[in-house]
Amino acid sequence: MPLTTTGELVTRAAATRSAVAAFNIITLEHVEAVIAGAESAESPVVLQVSENAVRFRYGGLLPLARAAVAAAERATVPVALHLDHVQSDALLRQAPAAGFSSVMYDAARLPYEENLAATRAAADWAHAQGLWIEAELGQVGGKDGAPPLDPHAPGARTDPAGARAFVTDAGVDALAVAIGSSHAMTTRTATLDHALLERLSGALDVPLVLHGSSGLPDDELTAAVTGGIAKVNVGTALNIAMTGAIRHFLATHPEAVDSRKYLSVGRAAMAGVVARIIGVLG
Repeated sequence: MPLTTTGELVTRAAATRSAVAAFNIITLEHVEAVIAGAESAESPVVLQVSENAVRFRYGGLLPLARAAVAAAERATVPVALHLDHVQSDALLRQAPAAGFSSVMYDAARLPYEENLAATRAAADWAHAQGLWIEAELGQVGGKDGAPPLDPHAPGARTDPAGARAFVTDAGVDALAVAIGSSHAMTTRTATLDHALLERLSGALDVPLVLHGSSGLPDDELTAAVTGGIAKVNVGTALNIAMTGAIRHFLATHPEAVDSRKYLSVGRAAMAGVVARIIGVLG
């Protein structure tokens, strides 16, 4: 079916106190696995391409984006395409022509006033192009290969009053909040500050997004959705599944040289993770 939009999926989820799952893709196997898992769960899904993934693909956005669009158009469930953690304005401006309906503009590394100014400029440009835009306030941590930030450190959490002012002044459509998760976690041991999430949900009129969700156990994910999270980002969990499945296959089939044999195993493992997480989110 034709591509849907991230804004439509997230707005609907927020209105029904549910969450849409958004999975980061790196290879064609990721694309196919996410769609297969979503079809198995009979659920809409968001395919996310991060700036890091673009850098991995020799700096080219279009090859992976066009593959994602082509696969989405064959899907039996609604699929949206989202450009994630964009810091480069040049990359941001490639989004509309590449099939993306939304972007996450990431200036959270900057001091507050610089973050606000950069995000406001990005939001103005994005809205003029018909794009839905997400931003981040607080420090989720663990991005760009950096060690995971202590999510409980002073100043790491998103302040509700500050978030309300930021959303109003920046003009964004959704906000990724720092409430205890961290990117790139390989263990599911993170715990969220649910009291803070309740305060953020009450303070903001835009949908809330949770990054670093691979590090959360199922009960934390369920509670996050109940508390007001409307978009849940997952990336590392797919890579753990793919790598683990391929390692096992090659260990038990040392004679294997046909990449289709082990890539298909990795793809199937990722599809299973997608279906499971969508099921947890309800």
